[in-house]
Amino acid sequence: MTTTLRPTEPLQREADGTLSRRYQVCVNSRPVGAIHLGTSPQFGTAVALIRDLRIEEPDRRRGRGTVAALAAEEIARGWGCGRIEVAVPAGAEAALKGATALGYVPRSRVMGKPLGDTPPRLPDGSRARPMTAEEFVPWQAHEKETYARSCVPHGVPEAEARSMAERGHAAVLPDGLATEGMLISCLEHEGELVGTLWLGPREGGGFVYDVATDAGHRGRGHGRTLMLLAEAQSVAAGWSGIGLNVFVGNIPAERLYESLGYETRVRYLYKSLL
Repeated sequence: MTTTLRPTEPLQREADGTLSRRYQVCVNSRPVGAIHLGTSPQFGTAVALIRDLRIEEPDRRRGRGTVAALAAEEIARGWGCGRIEVAVPAGAEAALKGATALGYVPRSRVMGKPLGDTPPRLPDGSRARPMTAEEFVPWQAHEKETYARSCVPHGVPEAEARSMAERGHAAVLPDGLATEGMLISCLEHEGELVGTLWLGPREGGGFVYDVATDAGHRGRGHGRTLMLLAEAQSVAAGWSGIGLNVFVGNIPAERLYESLGYETRVRYLYKSLL
């Protein structure tokens, strides 16, 4: 039996330059599923993203999804992509196992939790304040550098990582501290600056874009306080949930988020096509 991909729409070109196309997964011309392939809004047109891959129940566990994914890789190569990613929803263990078998490597996961109506209280001695304009310039430069360095061990070339950090800040913080909806805060403990938090809206909830404890104050619980601050600000903004992205291998951060009740929503894996 031959498994192929049949386009169900013309190649789509989005306003941000990304490509997208939907296909039927067919076995001997018989539709058995669907796949949605595109290029990454985050990493650019050099990186493909399998946005969705579904095989109908009667045809599962027969290798249809594996062949469809391999066919998608060939299409991505034709688009000029050098890397491909797949987003695997939490609980889709078969899909995670299949992606790993095809050589995909875990990069990061999106975690989240629902929020109630009562904001959590910060520990005694800790207080938050808005970041000042004077603090913003060095903070932004450091945040871009840190993010770019974090991407490199996870399959992103250094030049691409730095470019991505620049594009991301330009898109999400076009007006700097004055960008509507964005909250960039400093956490002080006993009057001393101990960390920063960047929080903003995404998909109807709050999203932690960056959280950092100053190097000289780590291991004292300030990271937990910053996350409590993120939840308190989200509740105050009327958001019913909060999310974040964490790179695989950042064990302290992963343990902190899990201890606060965050659960994995989506896992991102990547593979080189070169």
